[in-house]
Amino acid sequence: MNEIPPKPAFRYVGTRPVRPDGLAKVTGAARYGSDYHPTGVAWGKVLRSPHAHARIRSIDTSKAEAHPGVFAVVTGADFPEQPFRFDGPERLERNPYYDLRNVMAREKVYYHGHALAAVAARDEATAKEALALIAVDYEVLPHVTGLDEAMAEDAPLVHEDMVTRNVTPKPARPSNIARRWESTVGDVEKGFAEADVIVEETFRNDAVHQGYIEPHACVAEYAQDGTSHLWVSSQGHFQMRDLTALFTGMRPGDIRATPAEIGGGFGGKTKVYLEPVAMLLSKKAGRPVRMVMTREEVFRATGPGSDTRIRVKIGAKKDGTVVAAEAELAYNSGAFPGSPFINGCLCVFAQYRFPNQRTVAFDVVSNRAMTAAYRAPGAPQSNFAAEGVLDILAKRLEIDPFELRIRNAIRAGDAQVGDRKMTHDGFGAMLERMKAHPAYARPLGLNQGRGVSCGYWHNAGGDSSATIFVNTDGTISVATGSPDIGGSRASMALMAAETFGIPYERVHSEIHDTASVGYTFVTGGSRVTFATGKAVVTACQAVIGQLKARAAKIWGVEVEAVDWADGAARPSSTNVGRFEALTLEDLANKASATGGHFGASHSENMTGHAPGVSAMFCDVEVDPETGAVKVLNVVAAQDAGQAIHPSYVEGQIQGAVAQGVGWALNEGYVYGADGVLQNAGWLDYRMPVASDLPMIEPVVVEQPNPGHPYGVKGVAEAGMVAALACVANAVADAAGRRMTHLPINPPRLLKALEDREAEL
Repeated sequence: MNEIPPKPAFRYVGTRPVRPDGLAKVTGAARYGSDYHPTGVAWGKVLRSPHAHARIRSIDTSKAEAHPGVFAVVTGADFPEQPFRFDGPERLERNPYYDLRNVMAREKVYYHGHALAAVAARDEATAKEALALIAVDYEVLPHVTGLDEAMAEDAPLVHEDMVTRNVTPKPARPSNIARRWESTVGDVEKGFAEADVIVEETFRNDAVHQGYIEPHACVAEYAQDGTSHLWVSSQGHFQMRDLTALFTGMRPGDIRATPAEIGGGFGGKTKVYLEPVAMLLSKKAGRPVRMVMTREEVFRATGPGSDTRIRVKIGAKKDGTVVAAEAELAYNSGAFPGSPFINGCLCVFAQYRFPNQRTVAFDVVSNRAMTAAYRAPGAPQSNFAAEGVLDILAKRLEIDPFELRIRNAIRAGDAQVGDRKMTHDGFGAMLERMKAHPAYARPLGLNQGRGVSCGYWHNAGGDSSATIFVNTDGTISVATGSPDIGGSRASMALMAAETFGIPYERVHSEIHDTASVGYTFVTGGSRVTFATGKAVVTACQAVIGQLKARAAKIWGVEVEAVDWADGAARPSSTNVGRFEALTLEDLANKASATGGHFGASHSENMTGHAPGVSAMFCDVEVDPETGAVKVLNVVAAQDAGQAIHPSYVEGQIQGAVAQGVGWALNEGYVYGADGVLQNAGWLDYRMPVASDLPMIEPVVVEQPNPGHPYGVKGVAEAGMVAALACVANAVADAAGRRMTHLPINPPRLLKALEDREAEL
């Protein structure tokens, strides 16, 4: 049997203190993106396309510019052109030429709601009046919004000159397929030839929005002297600064970006939309400009998660050993390339030791808003397909679904597609723990079913910085550049407290602006507690080195004769009894008199991150008369490495499941024949509320990551990866009908049940 080794004991890490931002948020004192009102601020509004696809013949802004109370008007022509080039790692490749056009249209509008002009005015009403005065001459073009239609040979072209990349020989004709990616492990044909049972099925899902409560908002204040300022609500104020500088022709160092509190993001606030527009408006207007999207604008113009079509084929022996697996994945990227299709390939079979695998994927453009990251971007969709096929396979082989997964669980050293190898063990032990859970043996009632699923997310590292100061009273200030979405302030404080050996209450953890802390990548990819946490710990250790050196100076000994423990410099064993311990407060009080105050900064590009794995099961009940599905309970496990703040880890698991339930049962974009989104608001876009959700029991598994001083593994995403398939598999068990298209909403399921009855 697989076993999870015991975890190390800590004093502060692993406890559940009060979150440092809690009081401000529950009292309403926290300041979000729309709460900043510099003196003289103007209101910025965006003109958006009424067409799904059209050429812009001309834009006349003269009447808007002459309207009383209007300070500035900008169009795509005001933004400096960007080169056509693909930059960055293959999986996260971007093209500034396309990204600029997503911020503000130039030659064409590519989707309904596409920004093509903006105004800054004395108030919102005046700004709206000015937008109505902008005259645009359009040449309406054929559009395509559906994935299958976009991939058809005779489809209207979104980009007339787009030729599929990464294909040999180079295609002779343009198409809406932007790029192809393929990877293989072993000999797939040989593996299928050895299989006793083969299951093949195609799965689909509709586009879904991240559903953050706070809409996109920012304030920009341009200054001629190089001290321009951005106030942003985003998942990465350094990235917002850099992209704003790129798209406005400024230098990043001339912009100071201050992070506001963020009312949710889930990947959707890693992209830039308003910030460059606000900065150019501010430059033209000579005053700060504030911009806030409406909820409708958020739905129509900011990136949802991709709709997909994924075919999965898996072959196994009679004993459940999988011998071959194949996946073909197509992801809708919206108006510009950049869907997470490679992530889909990397994660589709990643938690299993399949000896022969092949994945091939396509990035497809259409006349929809460009996609953005959504919690393990690309992985929930491919996992829905792969775990669905495994569920069918388990039933055909008459093997318990957890047992089938245990027999094929990946181990450290096993090959994965993308020329990778699994780096950590523990997945098999997690599965056995879930199979033995008491709720897994609970009897089911009429029209009820149980589903099992597992998930994988590779987690991220990357650039992070931290600065540590010892205050004169012996308290510690921790400054980082990672916006706090999932509790990172508390986690940073806990790791600092553990490193210094002082109570959590004596550590103050804050998020600083781009002029006050070193460069830090976005809060995303489950990277912050791992990467920024390592920067914090390393900076703390540097400060401890300074404290030990000061104690050695005071005592007149070599620094090697000084130890640090329990928040104090202590003489080593050879000097015990000669000197009294010097606490952190003692050394801070004497700092000026003994040589100066203490502080250190550290920046690091983190590697050594560990993948996240999850496993869960849920029970559902299907109403055969209405097609409605009620989720009765969910038990979800995830390997956190080491839970720095267990309450936050549990909250991440529960939040991931909640979003997965919505994606599985209700959520999905609906487009009309005119290419217009039909459900761009909370009344028509059906997200789950508290009454839709069951009790979600989180099971936190801890197998420390040796690549981090406190064993951290990212926890924000692997649970989301497994949730869609878990619910779908439970519905299949309850309804006796496999649903291969998400969401499984009542009309869709009711039709399937009626079809089932007709077949009997």
